[in-house]
Amino acid sequence: MGSVPESSAAASPGSTDPDDPSAVVVPMPGTAAGQCDAPEAAPPASPGAAPTSLQVLRSLDSGPRGLLETQAEERLARFGENTLPAWRPVSWPRRFLRSLRDPFTSVLLCLGLVSAAVASWGTASVTLVLVVVSCLLRSAEEHRADRSTAALRELVATTATVLRRTGPDAAPQTRELPVGELVPGDVIRLGPGDLVPADVRLLRASGLTVHQSALTGESAPVAKQPVDTPDRYVTAAAGPAVEGGLFGRPELCFQGSSVASGSGTAVVTATGADTRFAAAYDGSARRRGTSAFDRSVQGISWTLIRFMLLTPPLVLMANAALRGRGLETLPFAVAVAVGLTPEMLPVIVTTALARGASLLARNHGVIVKRLPALHDLGAIDVLCLDKTGTLTQDRPVVERSLNGSDRSDSEVLHWAGVNALWTLQLADLPAPDALDEAVLDAAEEQEEALSAYDGVAALPFDPVRRLATAVVRSPGKLGTHTLVTKGAVEAVLGRCALEDDERERLRALAARGAANGLRLLAVARTERPARLGAYTTADERGLAFLGFVALRDALTPSAAEALEGLGHRGIAVKVLTGDDPGTVARACRDLGLDPGEVVSAERIDAMSDGRLAEAADRATVFARCTPEHKARIVSALRGSGHTTGFLGDGVNDLPAMHAADVGICPRNAVDVARETADVVLAEKDLAAIDHAVTAGRHCSGNIATYLRITLSSNLGNVIAMLAAGLMLPFLPMLPAQVLVQNLCFDVAQLAFAFDRPAPAVLRRPTVLRPRDFLRFITGFGLLNATADLATFAVLAYALHGSATSVGQEAFHSGWFTENLLTQALVMLLLRTGRRTAEDRSGGPLRAAASGLAVVGLLLPLTPLGPLLGMIALPPLYYLLLATVLALYAYGLWAARARYERKRRNP
Repeated sequence: MGSVPESSAAASPGSTDPDDPSAVVVPMPGTAAGQCDAPEAAPPASPGAAPTSLQVLRSLDSGPRGLLETQAEERLARFGENTLPAWRPVSWPRRFLRSLRDPFTSVLLCLGLVSAAVASWGTASVTLVLVVVSCLLRSAEEHRADRSTAALRELVATTATVLRRTGPDAAPQTRELPVGELVPGDVIRLGPGDLVPADVRLLRASGLTVHQSALTGESAPVAKQPVDTPDRYVTAAAGPAVEGGLFGRPELCFQGSSVASGSGTAVVTATGADTRFAAAYDGSARRRGTSAFDRSVQGISWTLIRFMLLTPPLVLMANAALRGRGLETLPFAVAVAVGLTPEMLPVIVTTALARGASLLARNHGVIVKRLPALHDLGAIDVLCLDKTGTLTQDRPVVERSLNGSDRSDSEVLHWAGVNALWTLQLADLPAPDALDEAVLDAAEEQEEALSAYDGVAALPFDPVRRLATAVVRSPGKLGTHTLVTKGAVEAVLGRCALEDDERERLRALAARGAANGLRLLAVARTERPARLGAYTTADERGLAFLGFVALRDALTPSAAEALEGLGHRGIAVKVLTGDDPGTVARACRDLGLDPGEVVSAERIDAMSDGRLAEAADRATVFARCTPEHKARIVSALRGSGHTTGFLGDGVNDLPAMHAADVGICPRNAVDVARETADVVLAEKDLAAIDHAVTAGRHCSGNIATYLRITLSSNLGNVIAMLAAGLMLPFLPMLPAQVLVQNLCFDVAQLAFAFDRPAPAVLRRPTVLRPRDFLRFITGFGLLNATADLATFAVLAYALHGSATSVGQEAFHSGWFTENLLTQALVMLLLRTGRRTAEDRSGGPLRAAASGLAVVGLLLPLTPLGPLLGMIALPPLYYLLLATVLALYAYGLWAARARYERKRRNP
């Protein structure tokens, strides 16, 4: 079976195998006006054999001349357009409501409704505004990403060359039609560079090779040719076709592949949702598990949410038991719960991620389709990718040429160049062969010598012979023709005049080169008397072996530097490929990436999930992988605690993209991969991923800093406020004052979305670990509460009696000012620790902290102060407060330095 799931096709009488696309029978209606009489059903093929081309055409009620226009119109109406299932556009209301699934957004909504229920309109209004702003920001950014991705879909080819007839006796006409109008039974023509627009069965082919990397991961083109008899099919199936499964069948081509060379004519057997390509697009396969960002934020969120839900009942019960207060303290209790909430988290997260995504799209052409995926990019510590198109280009280059003694020999390359030059010029190929171009590029210094030969004839490469021959007239050799042959090692050696021992020795030499990751072409020649008659394949006998031309995949120029950069960022690269182990190991070594022990698919099949997780941690290269192998490896890495990204571009990569925390693909990937991916790159370039990872860590660093600072400060304020509420005969702060204080905090905290984190943040994956966060905020929260309680003692000393109305207003003013000043200190000192003074970054945070301090000092002195129940304080208080703040700043500095030492030396 192939490497993507089977599509469901309706079987009808006459079909031989419901899972075989070449045997699909389209149920046709009865004879209609303007249509030919439906032919009788083809006789069933023998069990286990593929149906012949004639049987397939009859079962599809078609013929070599194509369908009638009326037939095509009727089938298009019945079976629908030949398009992939598309994502349904999400409406704005649904997108907005979906944003409410964020835990903190949901809690804020609940607190806003509770505040409105207890007539705390100020708290309710501000809280609900934050909810709306957060949802709008997230909805707008996701809508922008969806529009960008939809625009990318217009960049792919949308036409196919089809044979259609206007009437039963009319000659077929070649037409360029939109791919969406193809129907089963259409006869199409394929040429070099064409995308295969549907699942097809070949009727005729000439030198046809097809790139199936989007389906199988194999970088080398696959030879395709018609198979017209069961006997011939069995012979072909005994060779490489069995090894390639369904996609190795020589007579079948599939949507999602492209023509590398040659040409062909084929009949369409499946379109739209019935293709193998579309089967991988099943909606159930698109459901990805919880991402790293979701897991980390939810872990922190629910811990705080439990504490927040306990806070109002505790405040109410404590005040009722100790102070005899009833429901009049409910607004204060709700305000305390809101004070603990990092209510700006949804806004800051969305703003930071949206800003990072916008900069990536504008500066590097990277489209982030799902905003949380940008954080996941920052948390990646393992990047899985394929070799072709990422580490290597999809073209070969000549490594060296060597003779039969395994020594370098330029004459071998010379004769290979002669063959390539005259094969290209005389064979009238629709497009140059990539191997011929590579040979000519390597032999360009010999261009003058190559052109000295006169071309006589050429026998081009075909998938059966697996070689090409050029017949030339050598300079100064009148009456003699030289036959130069190059091609697959086995094919050429079989036509050379060699002893058996010598032939085996050369085969072993070629096998060593292949094991070292090289692709070998054998070169041979012979002299024949000149003649006027045509040359045939029968003349390819009795050749003299010259040597081998060794080729390797051309490396992507930026790959080595990008791999080094990813290593510096703490990201391990895993290569998951369908290629040969020697080929991929060679490419990795050439790029400076140690392949270590290559793990093959056979070993993966024999491993349990636990052993595979251990092997995936150690190994760098996994070869001959099917899509299922790739997905299993990614799942094993993710299950062992890694945050994984997968870079792919084909249908064969979809399972692994679903299994990873972040699915990444280039802009030129197949449609279904672009629809599935979280991040779309302008090019399949590791350097673009490096930019995306940097942007993700930038955003994640700002979010993590905001959470640490805000939660520790909020926790300290809540602990102090609860303690003061139990000790004082009045509320330590009025609900309106709590609201204004929170508003000031919220405005200042917006600066976190625009901060530039320290360079150290960008050098390692950013992970939000709930346990680490709780330790941090508990330690620094208690320190903050100590400063608040010290302020309480200072106020008691400075005011000498806080039970009077004036004393209460003074207490409220003093604590309001102290809270804003300590928040400003926390924003500065907990961000960069001891390097605050010399750090020139953090401009937005410094400005926000300064503004917060100014508001704390001046607001009680303005006309707004009395309206909020605050008054001016005596000078003694400010002197004592400065002392408390100095001690608090020193405590923060010392605690931060100790925390950093423990992190570096756990």
